[in-house]
Amino acid sequence: MYYFSDVNWKVKANDRPYHQQPQFKKKVFLCIKKSRYSGNAIKTYKYNVLTFIPLNLYEQFKRAANLYFLALLILQIIPQITTLPWYTTLIPLVVVLGITAIKDLVDDLARHRMDKEINNRKCEVLLNGSFQDSRWRQIQVGDVVRLKKNDFIPADLLLLSSSNPNSLCYVETAELDGETNLKFKMGLRVTDEMLQEERQLADFDGGDTKIMKNSGKTRFKRTKIDELMNYMVYTIFAVLILVAAGLGIGHTFWYEQIGSKAWYLYDGLNYNATYRGFLSFWGYIIVLNTMVPISLYVSVEVIRLGQSKFINWDLQMYFAEKDTPAKARTTTLNEQLGQIQYIFSDKTGTLTQNIMEFKKCTIAGRSYGNPTTAEGVSLDRGKPVDWSWNQYADQKFQFMDHLLVANVKSKKDKDAMEFFKLLSLCHTVMVDNKDGDLVYQAASPDEGALVTAARNFGFVFLSRTQDTITIMEMGQEKTYEMLALLDFNSDRKRMSIILKFPDGRIRLYCKGADTVIYERLSTNTQHQQTTQEALDIFANDTLRTLCLCYKDISANEYEAWSRKHKEAQLVMGDREAALDSVYEEVEKDLMLIGATAIEDKLQDGVPETIATLAKADIKIWVLTGDKKETAENIGYSCSLLTDDMTVHYGEDVNEKLRIRQTTRRRQPPTNFRRARQTPEEPFFTETGKNALIITGGWLNEILYEKKKKRRRLRLHRLGRRPPSSNPGEPLNDWEKEMRQIDFVDMACECEAVICCRVTPKQKANVVSLVKKYKKAVTLSIGDGANDVNMIKTADIGVGISGQEGMQAVMSSDYAFAQFRYLERLLLVHGRWSYIRMCKFLRFFFFKNFSFTLVHFWYSFFNGYSSQTAYEDWFITLYNLAYSSLPVLLVGLLDQDVNDRLSLKFPKLYIPGQQGLLFNYKNFFISLFHGIFVSLIIFFIPYGAFLQTMGQDGEAPSDYQSFAVVTASSLIFTVSLQISLDTSYWTFVNCFAVLGSIAIYFGFMFDIHSAGIHVIFPSVFTFTGAASNALRQPYLWLTILLTVGISLLPVICIQFLYKTIWPSVGDKVQRNRKKYELQMEEKKKKKEPEPFQRGRRSRRSAYAFSHSQGYAGLISSGQSIRRRPAARSGANANIREIPLGGAENI
Repeated sequence: MYYFSDVNWKVKANDRPYHQQPQFKKKVFLCIKKSRYSGNAIKTYKYNVLTFIPLNLYEQFKRAANLYFLALLILQIIPQITTLPWYTTLIPLVVVLGITAIKDLVDDLARHRMDKEINNRKCEVLLNGSFQDSRWRQIQVGDVVRLKKNDFIPADLLLLSSSNPNSLCYVETAELDGETNLKFKMGLRVTDEMLQEERQLADFDGGDTKIMKNSGKTRFKRTKIDELMNYMVYTIFAVLILVAAGLGIGHTFWYEQIGSKAWYLYDGLNYNATYRGFLSFWGYIIVLNTMVPISLYVSVEVIRLGQSKFINWDLQMYFAEKDTPAKARTTTLNEQLGQIQYIFSDKTGTLTQNIMEFKKCTIAGRSYGNPTTAEGVSLDRGKPVDWSWNQYADQKFQFMDHLLVANVKSKKDKDAMEFFKLLSLCHTVMVDNKDGDLVYQAASPDEGALVTAARNFGFVFLSRTQDTITIMEMGQEKTYEMLALLDFNSDRKRMSIILKFPDGRIRLYCKGADTVIYERLSTNTQHQQTTQEALDIFANDTLRTLCLCYKDISANEYEAWSRKHKEAQLVMGDREAALDSVYEEVEKDLMLIGATAIEDKLQDGVPETIATLAKADIKIWVLTGDKKETAENIGYSCSLLTDDMTVHYGEDVNEKLRIRQTTRRRQPPTNFRRARQTPEEPFFTETGKNALIITGGWLNEILYEKKKKRRRLRLHRLGRRPPSSNPGEPLNDWEKEMRQIDFVDMACECEAVICCRVTPKQKANVVSLVKKYKKAVTLSIGDGANDVNMIKTADIGVGISGQEGMQAVMSSDYAFAQFRYLERLLLVHGRWSYIRMCKFLRFFFFKNFSFTLVHFWYSFFNGYSSQTAYEDWFITLYNLAYSSLPVLLVGLLDQDVNDRLSLKFPKLYIPGQQGLLFNYKNFFISLFHGIFVSLIIFFIPYGAFLQTMGQDGEAPSDYQSFAVVTASSLIFTVSLQISLDTSYWTFVNCFAVLGSIAIYFGFMFDIHSAGIHVIFPSVFTFTGAASNALRQPYLWLTILLTVGISLLPVICIQFLYKTIWPSVGDKVQRNRKKYELQMEEKKKKKEPEPFQRGRRSRRSAYAFSHSQGYAGLISSGQSIRRRPAARSGANANIREIPLGGAENI
């Protein structure tokens, strides 16, 4: 039986009926109860068979336009009101809802497939006395699970036993946090002795697991343009109601003064003027509804789908090594990619590959690692060293300096021999021999890289026991007695080992950060200056440095120190401090041997990508669970941090925020809204760049997110607040929120922000703060399950797919294999999508205002009677066939500059961040442009039809001819207007413009033909109108004049803007050919960064030891000691199905 007091849970091993008892049930609705323990099935999808239709319709009717068209459909059913057939609204509405639902269904089915794949993975579960195959989704709380080596872990598990000594196993958490180094776990001795084989108890399943609890809920994401469109639809509704109300009132007065007195206008209905005005109001609501046509939303979905396909098809975002293309997992957020202001990135597996490589070193004042021959001649290019002389060598290890290899092989360079001997002995690596091949299991990748380097140079770590280490020294096997192992921790920044050599000598080997090693060097040590210069050069190459040194100890000195060490190990209080004090006594007067330089391989193109995104005014924050030194080092490596930045840490930040809070308390009281609107002085008044590095602990301290005690929680529930003993604590919620605002303001003043040692929940909270207080568009990118909450919280979530697992990808909106593809996703696809969508919306609103407002002008001449200015079929087909294709292709294909120039000039991205291309200003420009064009389209033909005479002596001034001329003028105007707005011409665009005009005339002549009128006399009433009107030359001149006057102001304004006030895009577009020629002629080679002596960014490779090493485990002998003999009868009740032997994870 296991008790979990924090959540008041009880778990009984291998007893499923026990967990179905009433005390383990919880009420979910009325008398319906379910188990308080979640099932193990994971769920990332949004819909199921029962909820798809209602939930999807609910989400779709959140759009104001869809609700509007539903109300419009209801109005059109009422005979007294309708001016158009009801099916003209029903069919488009059903099509829109259907297309959107199908798209959402396809997206959700993909999530269902991925969930099914994971939920149906198999593992072995103890059922009915034997281990049987079971699917992950079938695992329940309390089940005993047996795992083998390299098996995925299906739930949160409690280790009971392992096939390794002392129930030890090694776990790789790459799918959770991207870390590829192994963490060791150890079962309890009592369960190990009872079971004697590897079984694990399922504590938490499915939604109860830590990673699912931290993943957050799947959120319905919408773009800023979607939100803006909703507000604009509300604005159009308001305008529509005001216009319809005005025209309804106009009809009331008209009927009273004119209509009721004209006997020939009597319609047989005895309605009074007010009621007729009321009916006219609803009639105009229907007639003018095309100001927001339902086809707008269908077109938007088609454009987004096309843009998503372009992302999927982009070969420059295809990672051939892993056969991984880019994938747009949603089709609703593409234009938001062109408005990103903040990027929140994970570190391990996202910016880095988490692969350490031994690159260079300095030994006795001489540096090695550059391409060099065995004779010491430097080369521009060299060949990797051939390790065939070493049977234990790792053939994947590459080193370019043949001189160092020659010196080691000759055995004449004693310093080099001592250097690699230290690397092979001073570590906490565990070794496993698999089929004659040595497999190293290290607490951190850098530790493994150093031991592997020594292995290739002939100093091979073979095995270890609790008291000895055995290595192969240039073909000779030697065993050293380990007297003490002084482990690494983040305060010491070094580790040491005290060894007794076969000849009786006692020597201490030490490796650590140069900042702590140089303080402990003997005054007699040599090569300090040359080693320091080499460290500067290594740091300039963004390599992680580590100093190596030794010290000979006499037997008497060791005996005296050993007694103190044993006493410190027995101290009951603050044992670590006592041990550190003892360690300090022996780790002094050290002799320097040299230093190593390790590269934590960044993903290709990371520094260049970050630099380019910074030029686009995108701020990048790194949120990682790694330690501060690790994150800071990577910050320098990827150019997020530079040497000209002033770095501020948690203490500085807290102090600045405390001062600001104290200052605010001294000021007169003010309300929250006024306080937020009042501009504050900047936190950093000094000139220069600033960066912020803050840990999760300081983040809690700063934001008052400390863990509350139970008493505080009880007081909170009772509505009381415990008295604050800390003057820095917030007095109320207002102060707490102002503190959060201050922190966000300070962080946003910095060029770079790194949050380290943060939990998944803290990552999401940081993203939420920026979204809340900066109203900024955010993007989160990560690769592990601990990034899922952050990915879901941001406006855009990007998952890195690769060796770290698929948890982040499954929750993301976009996925690809390398961080560098983010540059192309944003600066090319994102910018293009934003520009295309904005241009599409501006033109769509314009063409529909131009089309619809002709009814408004016509109402002044028809007694405000809701009569349409066009033929019914023209109204039906205008947005469907006559004007949709050209603007749709602009939304799909248009581009101001090509992809290479988009990447060359990142400043082109800034208008999207500022929302300059589509906002209320652009909306009202489109509105007034539409009003102007509708005026011209109505009144010029109207004037031309007054007192005119045709060439055959007839006067074609009838309503039908007027409707034909007005409609033809509109089609020509909008087709030529979209041509003026098109930046990127293709055959398809040209065909669409000319084809739309051809389709209009083709359909019009067919609809106006006598043949179709004979078949459907009540539906097609404009018999012969087109042929009669368009055979008059002066009507063609009228159309030409109307189109010319409509387009002339636009041409003049565009010319003036591009000539006098050109934007950055206009300038690049104007010189496009010159820039493209320059890019083809010049392939600039990156010049090496000038060397800066003594730069402060030198950093230790020990920053990458993410946690304390295996020293305690090794010294205790728990990892080496043989397991105790099994007690008889321990497994008598377990019947095993014959299987291969279970191995450690």
